[in-house]
Order: sequence, then C-alpha cells, then structure tokens
Amino acid sequence: MQQCAPTRTPDVDHDALREKYRAERDKRLRPEGGEQYLVTEGEFAEFYEADPYTPVVPRLPIREDVEVVVLGGGFSGLLAAGRIKQAGVDDVRIVELGGDFGGAWYWNRYPGIQIDTDATAYLPLLEETGYLPTQKYSLGDEVYEHCQRIGKHFGLYDDAIFHTLVRSLTWDASISRWRVATNRDDDIRARFVVMAQGPFHRPKLPGIPGITDFQGHTFHTARWDYEYTGGGIRGGLSRLADKRVAIIGTGSSGVQTIPHLAAAAAHLTVFQRTPSYINERGNVEITSEWAATLEPGWQEERRRNFHTAAFEAFAPGQPDLICDGWTEISRNLQAHLDATNGWAALTDPVKFMALREEIDHRYTERLRERIASIVTDPATAETLKPYYNYMCKRPCFNDEYLPAFNRANVTLVDVSSSRGVERITATGVVANGVEHEVDCIIFASGFEATTDLDRKMGVKPFVGRDGLSLYDHWADGYRTLHGMTSHGFPNQFFVGFIQGGVTASVTAVFEQQAEHIAYVIAEAVERGATTVEPSEEAQDEWVTTLRASAFDNTAFARACTPGYFNGEGEPRLRSQFGEPYGPGFYAMGDLLKAWRDDGRLEGLILG
Repeated sequence: MQQCAPTRTPDVDHDALREKYRAERDKRLRPEGGEQYLVTEGEFAEFYEADPYTPVVPRLPIREDVEVVVLGGGFSGLLAAGRIKQAGVDDVRIVELGGDFGGAWYWNRYPGIQIDTDATAYLPLLEETGYLPTQKYSLGDEVYEHCQRIGKHFGLYDDAIFHTLVRSLTWDASISRWRVATNRDDDIRARFVVMAQGPFHRPKLPGIPGITDFQGHTFHTARWDYEYTGGGIRGGLSRLADKRVAIIGTGSSGVQTIPHLAAAAAHLTVFQRTPSYINERGNVEITSEWAATLEPGWQEERRRNFHTAAFEAFAPGQPDLICDGWTEISRNLQAHLDATNGWAALTDPVKFMALREEIDHRYTERLRERIASIVTDPATAETLKPYYNYMCKRPCFNDEYLPAFNRANVTLVDVSSSRGVERITATGVVANGVEHEVDCIIFASGFEATTDLDRKMGVKPFVGRDGLSLYDHWADGYRTLHGMTSHGFPNQFFVGFIQGGVTASVTAVFEQQAEHIAYVIAEAVERGATTVEPSEEAQDEWVTTLRASAFDNTAFARACTPGYFNGEGEPRLRSQFGEPYGPGFYAMGDLLKAWRDDGRLEGLILG
C-alpha cells in the first residue's frame, strides 16, 4: 500500500470561489427536483426489469409460508439474511430481481466498473470469509464474486428466489403475516420481512422530451448491452467501431465508462450538466507481503480510520491507513494544524468547519489545475472543471477519463446553461440548439436514490396494520425506532440510510443493522411472540432524539450543486443518507449494543 503524506495545494481567493460555487449551482437548479427524472416503469420498465446477463427460467408461482423474507440480494440483503440464520432462524428466503446475488454489483457491469473506495474497507466480512482483495480498488467482477462468496458462506443459495420482483406488501392481520406479491404471481406469506433493496437498485431516466422518439439503440449503464457493444468490463467494445455514440451523464458510471467508449466508438459525444471531481486512481495490487503484516481486527481498524478521515479529523500523529483522495483533505488538515500549532480549532465546531472549508478549497483547486494540465484544449478543460465543495457530489477516481477528451473522436457538450439536454429526436440529441446525430444513446443517469419513497422502493401498495400506507406514514419524514422498525408495520425491518448511523464504509452500516435485526427477530421467536413492532411513543422519542442531536448540515447542503447528497437541490432537500444519527456511526453502534445487552427490548411491543 502507498506511503501517505500531505499534498501540495495552491492558494485560492476563498470569497471569489464561494461566489463562483453559488453561480454554478444556481444555473443547474431545477424547481422540479427529483421529478425531472422518469420512473422506469410502464413503457420504460425494460430499463429496470429486463436482465441482459442471465436468461429468466420459467417457473410455477410459489404459494408458501416462510419465516423470514429478505427483499434484495445485494450486500445489505446478504448480510441481513446471513446474520438472521446465524442467530438460529433457518427459514430465510432472499427474493431478488437479478439472476444471482450481487445487487448493484450484479446489475452494474459496464466497462470500467470499479469501486472508488479502498476495497479492504468496503468489501464486508473479509476476515470472516478469509478473503483478501487482489487490488486496492477492486474491479466490478471481483466485487460480484465476493457477493457470491458471502451467499455461499451463509448457505443462502438453496432458498433464494431470483428473477423475481416484489410488486406489493400487505400485512394480513388474520394470519399475522405479510403477503408478498410478485411479478411471478407468487403469494408468499412471510412472518418477518426485511427491506434490503439498497440505495442504488432502481435506475432512473432523464425526463428529456422526445426520449421515446429515438429510432436508434438505447440502454442504461446499469443494464449494459454487450450484445450491441461487444467487449466486457475491461473494454474492447469492438462493435462500436462504426457507431456514433452519445452518453448522457458524467457521474461515477459515466466517468468509468467514457474512456472505453472513447477508445472504441467512431465518435463519442458526452453530454455533461455537472462535471465530477476526478482525482488520481493510482491502483495497486494487494501483495502477500502486505497481507502478512495484518493482525486480527485489521479490517475494522481500517474502516474506523477511513471514517475518521471522511467524517471527522485525524488526531495529532494519527496515521492515514487508507491514503487516497477520500482522505487527502483530512491528511492536509492534520499537516496544517501541526504546522500552525492550531489544534485548539478542533474544539470549536465553527472554527473547525471554516478551516476545513479552506483546506477543501485548496484541494479542489489542485484538482482543477490537474484538469488543465491533462486536457489540451483550454475550453474543454474549463468545461470539465467542477465548482462546488468536494463532498457535494460523489467524488470520482480515474486515470483515463481526462485524457479521453484529448481524442479527436470525442466531443464534450456542456448542457449546464439549459439545465440538461433540450430534447431527443428520431436521429439524435439536441443541446444548445444543435442536433448531434447518433446511432446509440447511453443513459448514465443514476438511480432513484432521493426521489419519492414509492418511486424509490417500487412496492405498491405497501400497507401495514389497519390499512396504513408506509408512504403516508413517512410522508412528512421518516418515523422509526433506531432506523430499522416503524410503528404500524409489525415484523417489518429496514436496512439502509433511514434514521441511523452513517460511515464512509457503506457496508459497515449494513453489518451494524444486520446484527441488530437478527437479534430482534431471534428474540421475538425465542420469546414466542407473534409480532414485534415499536410503540408509537418509542418511535416518536427516537425521532425527537435524532433530530435534537443531528448536526445541522442544511447550509452546506443548500450551497451544493444539485445531486444525490442534497436531494437534487431545492425544493425538498432530501439526501440519500436519510436522517443520520448526530453523534455518529460508532456511537450508534454503542447505543444498539447497550440496548441489546439490556435485554428488555425497550420500546418494542411483542404481541
């Protein structure tokens, strides 16, 4: 692994930069927020429901009673199902739309797909499964294989139901079970249901006028069509040699895909509304020599170190174990505090945030200068420069993306002034009054991460006790106990970013929740309870506690360019991270452990 040191960053005019950030944000704001995107249902259902990778095998409808149904076979579902089985509840079924486990890593197989965070911090259960990644930043196929490894580790394949989409969830009080209806005409009666679809399971499409008029080929990056392009995740898209290709979107999937499209297509036109920050990747192999230095508990140590860098600040002398673009700001801040003897600033939140912003400004200016040093055309380089605070959008890391814009067959089209592409015609894409004729349009437009809950979950209806709709229950904000259970929805559990801890290692959140959910289900079974749910008082108390302890991030979020992290800007300001527990992820873990150790199941009603 790399040795870590602070980076040299340029001086900036902070006031001028803040004004530039505001101007760039304002021209991208759209009053409809997340409604600017199309739902992948009805005439657009194939962008979500079709599986280009695994043939769907016909089967008879399933009519059965099951103890636990877990909806979703990605990391969150695998961890929940695995821990529930380990807790002694054996009758567990995962229901998954894909043809195998993997979730986002099953569906996302676009060329260049790779994790952007350190694999040893991201991939769960490395010590438990005895696996060590081959690279610091694993390619998508290695992540997918690790999902399969976890499925085998917990023995989850035998009872899994693949290629099955849950259409509705209804609590049947007459049998005290959830009725799970699917696209395969199933009637599964589950005692417990765990919602584990993950934040990036449902693709969305830009609401561009004329999107159905195009006569060429289209697909979403989350359903890559290799039959059309040829090649695989390492590139080699040979069937595009005579094709004019458009890609709409320059977030993570666009950034990783574009170098391969540029190398293969006759011409590539990139439509960009908001550029991403592009830092060096600098991938390295994980060697046996490094592995030999690891001691038990090493993964949790790296995860905690990563969390400190991303959400807090390094202490004096604390090493940066991850050492990449995610941790660079904290590393530079630590060096600045050392050099100025300014550690007292950490005790004053206002001073600390102001200082961190200045370090952020210098860091992002370094990244903008890097663009100018790589991209030869000054106008193109300027268009590729992002202007917003670093964590307003998901950062990207790629060593081939910026050089791709030096190719003669690549055109960058800035659509920020019109807040997106104007329209699509039968033969091409219109932007800034100019039609770009293309043979293929690829949508790198992301997922339903911050839109309305019924769009995001895709389960309609979702009805609990006494006909209560979850979407009505949460219409004015989440209402849960510990972010995992909700009053009026007995035997129902939620995994993900709702009202709990948040950390830089996303799968650690899933692990924390899986352990807690498994404990509650096992205790309910052991105590002979038919149902378990939080009291309304306990739910309301948790919401009050959560909001009273929350760090006020509103000013930062409102200053950000529209994206996942601030609910596409105005007007609703809903983040993909839900409502995080203010004291932090590890404090949340301590709270949950103390609650379990107490053994009283405080706040829960057992019926």
